[in-house]
Amino acid sequence: MELGIYTFGDLVRNVKTGKTATAQERMNQMLEMARLADDAGLDILGVGEHHGLRYVNSATATTLAAMAAVTKRLRLTSATTLLSTADPVRTFQEFATADLISNGRVELIFGRGAFTDNFPLFGFDTNDYDALFIEKLMLFEKLNANERVTWKGKFRPALYDAEIAPRPSQPKLPVWIGAGSPGSVSRAAALGYPVVIPVLGSTLPNYAHIASIYRQAWLQSGRAEESMKLAVFSHLHISESKHAFQEFYPYYSAYLEPLFRQAMPMDQYRHMCSSHGSLFAASPQEVVDKIMYVKEHLGAVRYVGQIDVGGQSFSDVMKGIETFAAKVAPVVR
Repeated sequence: MELGIYTFGDLVRNVKTGKTATAQERMNQMLEMARLADDAGLDILGVGEHHGLRYVNSATATTLAAMAAVTKRLRLTSATTLLSTADPVRTFQEFATADLISNGRVELIFGRGAFTDNFPLFGFDTNDYDALFIEKLMLFEKLNANERVTWKGKFRPALYDAEIAPRPSQPKLPVWIGAGSPGSVSRAAALGYPVVIPVLGSTLPNYAHIASIYRQAWLQSGRAEESMKLAVFSHLHISESKHAFQEFYPYYSAYLEPLFRQAMPMDQYRHMCSSHGSLFAASPQEVVDKIMYVKEHLGAVRYVGQIDVGGQSFSDVMKGIETFAAKVAPVVR
């Protein structure tokens, strides 16, 4: 099972110190996280995309290229790339370039996104939310497979025997689909894509049900079960402190405050941290138990945790990565 971390580069005020990292500080931290994850033996690091002032990363391929330059073996993925409002040709070029810099370690996760602030920013209509994603996904598939492409669609100028360069180091860029609803996982399976399920809210048994729908759709499409790949991404806090549950609450509440418009209800936080809750915030053994649950009940071959949530001190984040690599990964493997 592959294990790793991901980050959105959130710029959230530290509730204990009252300070918020600058964009420069946050980007430097993300590069340090990549170095440590690589040195500690984790398998993968993801970088998420947002387009607001609360986050530092909106150009994922650039960030992954920088991480590639300071790592040796770590696989690097977007988490996710909002393809609906991107140009597939330029997206392919950027990630192919990052793949060359990394010597073939770059992947993509495509998703429609939980937020729509990127639509007006790039001049797209939210009424085309689904149609944009499908058309651009199909175009990217052609770009990924062919050096020259002829194509015509609704949302982008046509291509006529266009040279698609540069080509990546890998024969093709690996592409996953981020999906969390029955309809979206069924479509990913029908199209033959591995799927990433974001475990954010709800309960692990509910996500196991979503995974079973994906598996059924995959088999109904005539594909072999052993070729199916499913990954789980979740928020992650890992600590050997006896007070880890209480210590993480103010940071997690601050991170989710824009959604709740107030402090996160403690009952909800406690439910999310329970044995079948979606928040992987606990001791090393409890995190091991949850990862084994998603492996056994969801069939996950990869677990990736967002470990730098909510303006925590960077020293605590780095300690969490070290603990994940030293106390969780060996047991799971």
